[in-house]
Amino acid sequence: MSPAISVIVPTVDRPELMRRAVDAATGQEHPGMIEVIVVFDRNPPDESLQRAWRDPSGAERVVRVIPNRRRPGLAGARNSGIDAATGDLIAFCDDDDEWLPGKLAAQLPALDAGADFVCSGIRVTTGESEHERVLHRTRVSLADLLRDRITELHPSTFLIRAAALRDHIGLVDEDIPGSYAEDYEFLLRAARRGPLANVPSPGVLVRWYRRSHFTERWETISEALRWLLERYPEFAGEPAGLARVCGQIAFAEAALGNGRSAARWAGRTLAGNAREPRAYLALAVAGGLLSPDTVVRTLRRRGRGI
Repeated sequence: MSPAISVIVPTVDRPELMRRAVDAATGQEHPGMIEVIVVFDRNPPDESLQRAWRDPSGAERVVRVIPNRRRPGLAGARNSGIDAATGDLIAFCDDDDEWLPGKLAAQLPALDAGADFVCSGIRVTTGESEHERVLHRTRVSLADLLRDRITELHPSTFLIRAAALRDHIGLVDEDIPGSYAEDYEFLLRAARRGPLANVPSPGVLVRWYRRSHFTERWETISEALRWLLERYPEFAGEPAGLARVCGQIAFAEAALGNGRSAARWAGRTLAGNAREPRAYLALAVAGGLLSPDTVVRTLRRRGRGI
């Protein structure tokens, strides 16, 4: 019997894109049930979205809407969806992303082979260009994730056994300041149990041309990344990974105008990896040579982030 799949779509003020995300998920070729749970965060649910039908092959499709009953924000919204999910498998999709045809069909064999958690690559559109971000390996360890966030492992690609999520991995952490980097922390926690599976092909269209909720929330970013370092002492064993996160904190502090703090974090970055570019960008911003917005816009045009 084909597994039932619950797709969690948190949403905030993106009705048109959210509907496209829902349609792409329910339009996947899968003989089992696909249940999409749209979680409205800080807005009343749009009841008109709710429906149930069978696709041309006879497979059941359901769209449900619920409010975020937990802490406001992305983490709480995802957890509200997990609480309401009835499927054997749980998937995430952001409301401005869109699953590509064949996404589920490509990932399910990895679960059949024994994995509990599988990701895939992404196709990034910036509005000006598109870039494919694909990780060309099928297993990802905790050490891999400590060294590199691995942007290819985007939360909209996650497909997880519901039992493993609830009984072992745990819900998305709602204590992370501002829900920033909650997806990265979730990956790290999952990888502590063992390697994650990955499909080395793009499974999701990710839109980066819209302003991120975190683009100018530098204080939240700095606080959240320091929170992450405190809770994952394993970073100490991966100097390049520790330097990467310290460089991100240095950049956030520079963007806030905290020059001394930025310099301290940049120094810590360079002590771990003298080639970490975030340290030099942070120092350039702190010295007034670059604006943080210019750096972020330039990186986003290339399908990357700070």
